[in-house]
Amino acid sequence: GSGKGGVGKTTIAVNVAIMLAQSGARVGLLDADIYGPNVPMMMGLNCLPEPNRGKIPPAEAYGVKVMSIGFLVKPGQPLIWRGPMLHSTLQQFFSEVDWGELDYLVIDLPPGTGDAQISVSQIVSVNGGVIVTLPQQVSVEDARRGVEMFKRFQPPIPVLGIIENMSYLDLGNGQTMDIFGSGGGKALAEETHTPFLGAIPIDPAIRTGSDNGVPVVVSHPESHTAKVLKQITERIASGLSVLAFLQEQHV
Repeated sequence: GSGKGGVGKTTIAVNVAIMLAQSGARVGLLDADIYGPNVPMMMGLNCLPEPNRGKIPPAEAYGVKVMSIGFLVKPGQPLIWRGPMLHSTLQQFFSEVDWGELDYLVIDLPPGTGDAQISVSQIVSVNGGVIVTLPQQVSVEDARRGVEMFKRFQPPIPVLGIIENMSYLDLGNGQTMDIFGSGGGKALAEETHTPFLGAIPIDPAIRTGSDNGVPVVVSHPESHTAKVLKQITERIASGLSVLAFLQEQHV
């Protein structure tokens, strides 16, 4: 999730889901951004398989099962819905999609702290949340609201960590440029006593991969960016494992 739009959370969700699948896990990716569904394009998908067994079959790419409202509406068609319709659609995505057995279901939330976030928290038990921010203070201020949102749900959703996206630009001469400032994500993590999961650089390969449906961890698996995303994915998986262990001990 994120407090504001334009921070690249969908790009990160897509790449994290693929990295989890590459580790051998059974992974689903739910595009909960009903008003701005970008997951199909980023995953190189444009339609769902034919229905079977009475349930909606998810699309699949890179070993990840995918569901999005983007498969069900015409390109460019706006969905001018109030909260109840959004809630009903998300409920269908959880209950009527043939997800099968999954180890992880990655949910890409829309920006903000509104209807979709509330609906997801009411429909399913969420094991953990991740907040994406840019380094700049405007983004960090909104990300702080996202952290607080997870904590205020009943029951509270543990925040697995904060990711700083578009952290810096590598100039190729051993120097970097902090286009959006520096250190905002790490400072927010320290302030909120939340793990800092990592800083992702500005990389043209991320943009081209997202536009072409070949995410950077697939198109450039040996790149520095892909390695950072792998570290972030491992930290998310580790955080979930620790939470699961603590819950078992509590029981």
